[in-house]
Amino acid sequence: MQQTNASERLDLAAIVADLNALLRLKTTVIGIKMFARVEDMEAVEKIRRPNAVHTTDQIVSMAARLGWTVGITGDDLVGAQCRAVIGLGPQDDSWLSGQGYVGVWHGTAEDARKRQEALDVVPFGRYQAMAVSPLASGRLDPPDICLVYATPGQMIILINGLQYVGYKKFEWGVVGETACADSWGRALKTGEPSLSLPCFAERRYGGVPDEEMLMALKPADLAKAIAGMKQLAKNGLRYPIAPYGIQNDVRAGMSVSYRKK
Repeated sequence: MQQTNASERLDLAAIVADLNALLRLKTTVIGIKMFARVEDMEAVEKIRRPNAVHTTDQIVSMAARLGWTVGITGDDLVGAQCRAVIGLGPQDDSWLSGQGYVGVWHGTAEDARKRQEALDVVPFGRYQAMAVSPLASGRLDPPDICLVYATPGQMIILINGLQYVGYKKFEWGVVGETACADSWGRALKTGEPSLSLPCFAERRYGGVPDEEMLMALKPADLAKAIAGMKQLAKNGLRYPIAPYGIQNDVRAGMSVSYRKK
């Protein structure tokens, strides 16, 4: 991943404080960093190493739900799917076939292969390890990407913040199972903000609640979103979004919410 240089370094603790003040998040905002050398991952302050086999979803949630700093290699992950998404395992023809998903998540071998081919993954061979940590800790300074778990109401305000200046239409896909490819896989691969609906595995093994969505994005993009949300808040467009009432005359509310400030 392209790293932030010293002159561009962000105050990660301040970013998290601002984000929590603006969105009242329940889940800890975390960072992910990929490492070309295992030794560099192991040198991270207070790094924990697994003593069991896990999914990437579990490793991510150890940071997001428990506040831990955890480092892994491909050997710590349960199978080829978890390894391949973050580039710690090959995306070879055997993996692309998706044979293990036939009759489970997909009705035919063709369907399973199409799903595998649709996944956004980190190219294999660049990295040997990954670490996750609460963003505010600064232990991965800078992380490659940040993960923000939020409800739909919180998430749309975050997206509005990203679009306040330098507007662009975001177009995100849904691969279905292995939705981590839609979030951290895509963000690590492309550097673009990446939204996902966490899948069965993320919710069953990673403990993601029903109401949460996931945004993966670079620290600089998160800082941009916060700047946008602060301006939106000054304009009266903030979280929580107060219900106006479905039977009230809308003109009074519209004149407040949508007038130029």
